[in-house]
Amino acid sequence: MTETNPYCTALGISPPRLEAVKEHREGNYYRFFIVALLERGGPMTLAEAAQRFEEAGVASADRALASLKRCKPGRPPIYRDGDLYALDPHDDNASLWAFRLGLRSPRAPALRVVRPNPGLLPSQETPLSLAHLEEAWRGGIPGGWSAQRVAICVLDAHGMAMESEAVLAFTRARGGWCRLSAGSAGYWRSGSPILLSQDGLWVLDARHSAVSSARRAVIDRIEMMRRWQRLQPDAAVIQANQNRFERDREAQAARLAGMRRVIVHAFPAGKPEAVVLLDVERRETTTLLGEEVAGAGEKLLEYDIIAAVDVRALLRHLDFDPGERRLGELGPPQKTMQINRQGRKLRITLDLLIRSSCGISRPLGDAKTLRGYLHRREFIKLKRRLEADAKSLFALYQYGRLHGVVRLCWGHHDERIAAPWVHRVEPTLYELMRRAHDLDQPLDIVVGSAPRWSDPWARVQQAYVDMYDGGWQKWLVDAQGCVIDDQDVQLARLWKQETPEI
Repeated sequence: MTETNPYCTALGISPPRLEAVKEHREGNYYRFFIVALLERGGPMTLAEAAQRFEEAGVASADRALASLKRCKPGRPPIYRDGDLYALDPHDDNASLWAFRLGLRSPRAPALRVVRPNPGLLPSQETPLSLAHLEEAWRGGIPGGWSAQRVAICVLDAHGMAMESEAVLAFTRARGGWCRLSAGSAGYWRSGSPILLSQDGLWVLDARHSAVSSARRAVIDRIEMMRRWQRLQPDAAVIQANQNRFERDREAQAARLAGMRRVIVHAFPAGKPEAVVLLDVERRETTTLLGEEVAGAGEKLLEYDIIAAVDVRALLRHLDFDPGERRLGELGPPQKTMQINRQGRKLRITLDLLIRSSCGISRPLGDAKTLRGYLHRREFIKLKRRLEADAKSLFALYQYGRLHGVVRLCWGHHDERIAAPWVHRVEPTLYELMRRAHDLDQPLDIVVGSAPRWSDPWARVQQAYVDMYDGGWQKWLVDAQGCVIDDQDVQLARLWKQETPEI
């Protein structure tokens, strides 16, 4: 284990020991591999991890190595770099598994609300109170109760004769399906505890045995409601935890939004002789050629988030140590996808993802052509093509930030793949649509292919948010009421009303 452990420092935990978690109920070989990486604080091979498993008493080295190879170890938060496997401590799953394996405490202590004393149960010998009736019917009037029993409870709790409409109004306000109706009195037999006075009021005979039975039913109902209430989470606690979660999420999203981001594109990737740095916020490109490439590391120090294709290998070739900076992998999140039941697989390429997501017909330059420019020292053409490639990567990066996914279209297939460079707290188009609906404002959107680099909002149009199914489903419509496929949206923001010139 290294003296400085960047993994544990980023997660805010103490370096763990594999022996301490090997019996954990959440443990398996993949999760123990995460613990082993946290313990070391640096990359390791599968053979080294298997040897550590044997030392900790998890399994023999041979068995552990075979299991590690089968469990697809190179998936988030673990990434593969050649024969080495390392951990991305900024990945959401790293913090999640640290918590589930007991390596870190909850981010905030659980809120507890002291429930008020419910008081004594009513007596079967005394009239009901309105408070007791409200408690018994908190979840609605029981559908199995007869109309006469419901009327008895209402009259007993009010302690006076009432009009039938007043009784019905009281029951309707309590919700639930109720058998009681305005004509119910016509079906009550002689000897009923409810009498009809000459002026049309319902009068309760409190000495009738049915009244005592109704009170007993209310008491039993209150006992059941209190018993279930002790087992159920308190609504106030749920709301308080939700509010705290939203505050923490917004604070973290604001912190990420303030970080400077850069997209790095180099050629050749294995031995860069030309590097393009694209500042995401400023929308500016800087191209370094020849000996200028050595200064790329100094320029990268200005940024907090670095994104590139095969980003870790590229930074290693540039001799730049990212330290605790966040890295965004722009390469395809997966290599293949099965497209039919016969097992035919589609090879997923970066070019295909950019064309599908951003509608750019020629997103990336041909490697052979670029080598020709470099060999003939045609640096102007090389610079122009590499900057165009970097802008294509930028379009894909922004699409992923807006949607949280990238698009894969091939034939009749239209799939979504999670964008690995997007943090789960960053707001996406869905949150923007929800906010626009709450504010009753339209959105400014750009639909179709990737926006123009020089004027990204040149094709802006207004869209409105419609909702159904209680707000769970949202879709965009234009000014004519036509539905807009939200997956075609390339840019979106809350509507900005232009100030008329005076």
